[in-house]
Amino acid sequence: MTEIIISIFLLIGGALSVLGSIGIIRFPDVYGRLHAATKSATLGVISIMIGTFLFFLFVEGIFVGKFLLTIVFVFLTAPVAGFMISRSAYRVGVKLWDKSIQDDLSGHMIHEKKQTQQKVKT
Repeated sequence: MTEIIISIFLLIGGALSVLGSIGIIRFPDVYGRLHAATKSATLGVISIMIGTFLFFLFVEGIFVGKFLLTIVFVFLTAPVAGFMISRSAYRVGVKLWDKSIQDDLSGHMIHEKKQTQQKVKT
């Protein structure tokens, strides 16, 4: 039974990683590609690490805490890194896809630029 559960985690992780790779290739702009990379690849890596941790714990009988630390590290850092990269891309001026219909940050960023310019003048 444990081998089936381990196999399910590994298959889910592999499938999510493949879907993330396909999304990186297929999505038209930086923001969609970052979404594919951070969401599916993060869950894929975490699923593979859980499967590996369970294998060592139940099949080999070894508790490896490094796997748990890796899961926590990937869970915390990958989405934050994707967010910061997309925010930097938006601030630098990387354009959205031509067929995008909504840009929620455009008004906020204009307001933020005005505040920054006022601080520089004073």
